[in-house]
Amino acid sequence: MKYFVSLAGMLLCMIAIAGTTGAKITGTVRNESGKPVAYAVVTLKGTVKQVFTNAGGQFTIQAEPDMILVVTASGYETTEVTTGTQATLEIVLRKIVQQKDPVRIKADTLAMKLTAKEMELNDLAVRAYNYNTALQGKVAGLQAGSANIRIRGLATTGNMATRRKKGGIVTKDEFFENAFDKTADKPLSTFGIDVDAASYSNIRRMLRDGRLPSPEEVRIEEMVNYFSYEYSQPAGNDPFKVHTETAISPWNPRHRLLMIGLQGKKIAADKLPPANLTFLVDVSGSMMSEDRLPLVKASLKLLAEKLRKQDQVSLVAYAGNAGLVLPATSGSEKDKIIAAIDRLEAGGSTAGGAGIELAYNITRKSFAEGGNNRVILCTDGDFNVGVSSVKGLEKLIEKERESGIFLTVLGYGTGNYQDEKMQQLADKGNGNHAYIDDISEARKVLVHEFGGTLFTIAKDVKLQVEFNPSKVQAYRLIGYENRMLAAEDFNDDKKDAGELGSGHTVTAIYELVPPGVPLMYGVDSLRYTNTRKVKSSGGEKETELAFIKLRYKEPAGETSRLLTVPVTDNPAAIIAASENLRFAAAVASFGMLLRNSKYKGGATYGTVRQLALKATGRDENGYRKEFLQLVDKAALLSDRDPVAGKD
Repeated sequence: MKYFVSLAGMLLCMIAIAGTTGAKITGTVRNESGKPVAYAVVTLKGTVKQVFTNAGGQFTIQAEPDMILVVTASGYETTEVTTGTQATLEIVLRKIVQQKDPVRIKADTLAMKLTAKEMELNDLAVRAYNYNTALQGKVAGLQAGSANIRIRGLATTGNMATRRKKGGIVTKDEFFENAFDKTADKPLSTFGIDVDAASYSNIRRMLRDGRLPSPEEVRIEEMVNYFSYEYSQPAGNDPFKVHTETAISPWNPRHRLLMIGLQGKKIAADKLPPANLTFLVDVSGSMMSEDRLPLVKASLKLLAEKLRKQDQVSLVAYAGNAGLVLPATSGSEKDKIIAAIDRLEAGGSTAGGAGIELAYNITRKSFAEGGNNRVILCTDGDFNVGVSSVKGLEKLIEKERESGIFLTVLGYGTGNYQDEKMQQLADKGNGNHAYIDDISEARKVLVHEFGGTLFTIAKDVKLQVEFNPSKVQAYRLIGYENRMLAAEDFNDDKKDAGELGSGHTVTAIYELVPPGVPLMYGVDSLRYTNTRKVKSSGGEKETELAFIKLRYKEPAGETSRLLTVPVTDNPAAIIAASENLRFAAAVASFGMLLRNSKYKGGATYGTVRQLALKATGRDENGYRKEFLQLVDKAALLSDRDPVAGKD
C-alpha cells in the first residue's frame, strides 16, 4: 500500500507543561477533528509496558524523561513520541490515506474446481441474512444491533435466527443439560476439560444489548472458566496442580457441591518457547461493520505488541479466495506487522476452507521446532463458499493438528455470528475459542492471558471421577455437556480432549445428592439390578467422597500420563467455603437461571448477587465486579426476580 507522505502526514504532537516533571506521564490522544481516539495503544518502546486510552482518549503511564512512546490505533498512522521533561502530552493522530492498493482478494487469483453431488433439500445450509446490517442507516430512527431492531426505542423484532441442522452443527432445538446419575448405576463420570470462555462474553454482549440469552447460548462451564481462581501453583515437573473442595449447595441445602480446580503452571514470558503464528483474517463483506474487521485489526495490533524477537508472524486474508498479505516476519519488526494489518479491507464473499488451507501451509513452511505453531482465525464464521461444511473443515483441522499446528478461533460480530461452528473448529484444532465483543475483551484474551491463550502446556486433558456410593447417592456435572466422554474413552489415547495453557485455571462443579435425601429427578430403581445397600468396607477408602483420575499429554507427546487425587468427605457451610468455590458457585447458579434450568433449586438473581458480592476477592481487572452488573441487568430484563440487597 502506498501512502501520501509529508511533514503534515506525520503525527502532530503538541506538548504543554501541566505540572512538574516526574515518572507519571498523562496525555490525551485525538484525531485531526479534535475528537478523542478511544482504545489507542500506548507502549513504552523497548519494554512490555503498555496502556490504553479510555473513552475520552486519555491515558496515564509511568515513564522516565526522554523515553519513547509508541502510539497505535486502528485506521491511524503509528507514531513515536519522546516524553521529554513534560508531564502532560496532547497527541493528534492522522488518518491513514490509502492510495491504490488496499488488500483485496480478487476472484481471478485462484482457480477453483467445482463438483456437484445429489443432496436432500433438508441438508442444504441456509445462509442467515443479516437484516440488521441491511437496514442500518436506511430507515429514519432505526437502530439495528445484535438480534434486535429498534425504532425509537421500541423492539420490533427479536431473535429471529432460528438455526437448522447443517453440516453437523448442533442446532438450537437439540439443546440439553446434564441430568443426575445414580451412583449405583453409573459410578464413573468422564469428561474433557474446557478453557474456552466465548459463551460468557457473548452473553455479556446480549445483556448489554437488552436481551436475555436463549438456553442453548448459555454454556455454564465457559461462564465459570471466564474467571481466574486463586489456586496454588504446581510443584515439580507436573504442568498443573489439582485442587478440590466440598461445600453445602447454596441453591439446595440438602445437596453438596464438589469443586475440582486445575491450575496450569505459569511460565514467564521470557521463558516461553518461540511462537510461529499465522493470522488468518476474514475480509469478506460480512466483516465490514465496526464490531468486526476494525475490531479484528485493533485486536491483532495488541497481540503484535506482545511479540518478541524470537517470535514470527504471517498474515493471510481470505474472502472470495485467499492471499498472503505478510510472509513470516520477526516479532521485532512491529511497524511492518502493524502496517500489514492496517492494509486489510473488507469486501467479497467468504471462502473459509481456502483460507485455512493456505494458513496451515504458510505455518508449516515456517515451522518452529519445539515452539508454538498456531493459526489464529479471526472471523464471524459466515463461511458460504469453498470448503464450507463443518465436517470438511474439521477433517482438515484434525489432520493439521497431528503435525503440531494448533488453532485459536477469535469470533467477532453480532447477528449472524456462528458460535457453534467456531467452538467446534477450535475443539478439533487442539485450540481455544474466544468471542471478542470489544477492545477490553481483546486485551484480556491477547494481552493479560497471552501465555494461556497461545501457549499450550498440556493437551488431551481428561478427568474421570469415581463416586463412592456410600457417600454419594446421585451426582450431576454442571455444564460440560459437549465435553462428555464414555468411560472407556479415558484410557484411550486416541480420543481427543481439551488443552491447558500457561497459567490457565480450569474449574468444574458437581452437584451431589447424599444417601437418604429424596431424589427429585431420575428414574425408578431397576427390578433386575442388585439394589442392596452398599456395605462399608472400612479403612481409608470409607472416608473418601470420590476418587479423581486425570490423564494428559505433553504438547508434542502421544502417550498420556496419569494423576490420581482422592477427595475426602468434609463439606463446609457455604459461608465458610473459599472465595474460589463461592464465586464459581454464584456463576454456575447464574447460568442455571439464564437457562431457566429445572435444577436451579431456590436460586434467584438476588441470592446469586449476594453470594458473588462477598467473593469478589482482589479482582485486579474488575471482571468480578462487572459480573455483578450483569446479574443486575439480567434481573431487570427478567420479570421473575428483582435484585435484593444491592449495595
